[in-house]
Amino acid sequence: MSRKTSKAPLALTLIVLILIIDQASKLWVKTHLYYGQDIELLTWFHIRFIENNGMAFGWEIGGKYFLTAFRLAAILAIGVYLFNIVRLRARTLLIVCVSLVLAGAIGNVIDCLLYGTLFNSPPPPRIAQFVGSGEGYAPPMLGRVVDMLYFPLISWQMPATWTFLRHLPFLPQPGDNCTFFSPIFNVADAAVSVGIIVLLIATLLPRPRRR
Repeated sequence: MSRKTSKAPLALTLIVLILIIDQASKLWVKTHLYYGQDIELLTWFHIRFIENNGMAFGWEIGGKYFLTAFRLAAILAIGVYLFNIVRLRARTLLIVCVSLVLAGAIGNVIDCLLYGTLFNSPPPPRIAQFVGSGEGYAPPMLGRVVDMLYFPLISWQMPATWTFLRHLPFLPQPGDNCTFFSPIFNVADAAVSVGIIVLLIATLLPRPRRR
């Protein structure tokens, strides 16, 4: 494969850049904010420190060991796939999307593998600190993922007169305070989501015919 046509540097640069931004932001939040602390930068953008045991946006499937093992298997599979599409000189958009997903998966699995052994977990308002090996809050593979990006774009209260909502338990109930967008996530989550969404859109859009 000639250096001129190789897209490997693009994929590698994108993965490394996302990992640096993701881990730098997590380490800063972890060592400067106490758990649950919220910093309002704009009315629609907050830095709010939380941790979760699950997958992207706090979703949880199975036990913690299963989740970490699943992430490691996914990283291996995605890495092999990325290597193959780079070798075959696939479309740049495909390589970028797969690189985003791979970088995000690696970023979150780092938290699971290392953060439990590297940090303690004091109660608020104390801030976590680096600790020696074996003195952290959890063994390897059981660390929690650090989240901090919160975008409460719109807030409203459901009308108390909308009593029909009581028959729809999966929706907000009368009088509830609601927020859109409520998930708190990190850079790795964003990379995975953007990569998948762009890839789906590109797949669904019709391709121009070639003569």
